[in-house]
Amino acid sequence: MAGIDDSIDRWVPAGLPAVALDSSSFWSALLRHPWGLLALLCLVQTLCWTVVPTFIDPAPPGDVVEGFMWGREWVLLTYKHPQLPGWLLEASHLLTGSFRWPQYLLAQLTISATFVLVYLLARDMLGQRRALAAVLLMPSVYFFGWPTPQFNHDYAQMPFWAAICWLLWRAGRGSGPGWWLALGLVSGVGLYAKFSTGLLLAFGALWLLSDARARSRLATPWPWLGLAVCLAVAAPLAIALYRIDFLPLTYFAGRDAWVTEHRARLYYIGVQLAGFSGFLLVLAISGLLRRTSAPQDPVERGKLVYLTWMGLGPATLIMVASLFTGTGEAWGAPMYNLVGVVALAFLGHRLGAPEMRRLAICAFICIVAMSGAYAAIRWTDCNVRGRMDAVCWPARPISDEAEAVWHAAVPGRLDIVGGDTNLAMLAGLNAYDKPSIFTDLDMRFAPWITRQRLRDHGMLMVWSGPHVPSRLRAWLDNVPVKTVLFNWSREAPPVAISFAAIPPGIRYLPVAASSRTRHPRI
Repeated sequence: MAGIDDSIDRWVPAGLPAVALDSSSFWSALLRHPWGLLALLCLVQTLCWTVVPTFIDPAPPGDVVEGFMWGREWVLLTYKHPQLPGWLLEASHLLTGSFRWPQYLLAQLTISATFVLVYLLARDMLGQRRALAAVLLMPSVYFFGWPTPQFNHDYAQMPFWAAICWLLWRAGRGSGPGWWLALGLVSGVGLYAKFSTGLLLAFGALWLLSDARARSRLATPWPWLGLAVCLAVAAPLAIALYRIDFLPLTYFAGRDAWVTEHRARLYYIGVQLAGFSGFLLVLAISGLLRRTSAPQDPVERGKLVYLTWMGLGPATLIMVASLFTGTGEAWGAPMYNLVGVVALAFLGHRLGAPEMRRLAICAFICIVAMSGAYAAIRWTDCNVRGRMDAVCWPARPISDEAEAVWHAAVPGRLDIVGGDTNLAMLAGLNAYDKPSIFTDLDMRFAPWITRQRLRDHGMLMVWSGPHVPSRLRAWLDNVPVKTVLFNWSREAPPVAISFAAIPPGIRYLPVAASSRTRHPRI
């Protein structure tokens, strides 16, 4: 599909021989075929960030374990978020039969899809070479590397944010009615990844009203049909939100209070700025920050406005809001998809063959170096420093022991796990019986658990340490407890985990805790 401004691809910087881009070198051959270099970038990103955590991490990151456990329930919505990421994780398990590597592959497929969608938008606005340069800048941003093994709602949003920006630009420039319908569909589905997709939609709506050419499309039926598609797709989500009494809003308020209490006021902004240190370094190494004469082929004002508004607007707003509210540091991850495009919109007149070559080399170095550093630091934290991160837990042995304890005490299948929620999820993750998690022993947070189901199937209680926590004593009564030591580190001592099988037929059930404040993982 031809770009809207392919003429830009024929531009060559002043002083650069026209044959420079047509030499027979390996890099020049790649630069003459942007899709080939883009495919190679996606392949290296996917391989490095799938293989490294697969071999290094004994357990998936915490959000991934939670996603797997909730995904097997196939609900539209939990008390935290919509459940598209959970569905994708469960689908990856059903297709592969593994909990060890599919989630890492899934995460990198979303990152690669984001690269491709950003390229498509940038190609339409800046031409092929500048679009490729914009994508080559993305691996230098922290949020496209180190955190990506934790496939959660923030990363599930990434391709939707990029797709919405591209589809809106195409639709607003009159590319045809199909773009409006596609925009409506993608926008609706994007809300199933995370509600904060609505923030980008709000920015898009404001741009649509402010841009004269795009606003003129509102006189046709297609934008309204696209809106109808979006509302129809999102309607089941709205109904589910109403049925659970808007619990995600309560969760958000609780998380906001926790972050405000435990984080410095400038913490969020500091993390975001630190995440761009590599980006600025690569800009400098590539030569794009050097001073040159005035642009020979400047990008038109309308494109600059769109890219700045959609690419930097939501992230800037969240940074300002973080001064007054508690904001999780990963929330901004999908908001930086277009930073490379914005940079090339302003600096692209300095782009020549040497700059492209340096950008390509830096992109691959960033991927390999950051994934290598991830491997070294994660392994050292678990095995040398004895730091019990979420990925250090011996997930498979915990699940195996959980099933052994249950089946030694109860003849039926293991259907429910509960207790210490994070440990209970690890106990149920690899279990052959695929039990459900009783989150916080609260039926509001785990509506798939009912009193009748507890009576009929019983529950395996799991917690850390040999002593029964006070909040679990009412559940256990005189149930036998088995404590097992698990090796998890070369240097640190084993960790003690206790199991207790509550058999079916229990008549007395403690009242579900409903007033306890959760301390969310950040």
